[in-house]
Amino acid sequence: MTKVLIITGDAAEDLEVMYPYQRLLEEGYEVDMAAPTAKKLQFVVHDFVDGFDTYTEKPGHTWAADVAFADVDPTAYAALVVPGGRAPEYIRTDEECLRIVRHFAQEGKPIAALCHGPLILAAAGVLDGRSISAYPACAPDVKAAGAQWVDSEAHIDGAIVSGRAWPDHPAWMREFLKVLRVAAPA
Repeated sequence: MTKVLIITGDAAEDLEVMYPYQRLLEEGYEVDMAAPTAKKLQFVVHDFVDGFDTYTEKPGHTWAADVAFADVDPTAYAALVVPGGRAPEYIRTDEECLRIVRHFAQEGKPIAALCHGPLILAAAGVLDGRSISAYPACAPDVKAAGAQWVDSEAHIDGAIVSGRAWPDHPAWMREFLKVLRVAAPA
């Protein structure tokens, strides 16, 4: 069975992890979740509250990571999913996480990145000369990494499919699955 890897950590956006995880299973892919360590992760829910200038954060689901970044063999996976939330802020400093991302980018394998997920691609040095969508507050980081930020629910640049946040799920996953089916059918 064709395998897809999700990289994440504590404080990842609940919907941005669980939606692609379940959609990929539904399509017939085997999905592994990797994190800094193989442990139970605590996801969060971000939403807007009247009167707040930014999103709020509440506890979400817990879910066990299947494998630690250091133990991931990226050659065993056909594609990579990089959800957002706050997890990208800290896992982008993990050299093993960056090793994984660089493999997928260098091999031209499909990558789905959403919301704050492109922060990890920026830290891995794989955005220079590209265009990518992300949460609008991440636009300065995308630009600093040498990429053009695009305000799109499903932006495609080669094998990278990106979107702004969980409201973009239908378009983002529809486009990612098109790319994935061509590169690595389930």
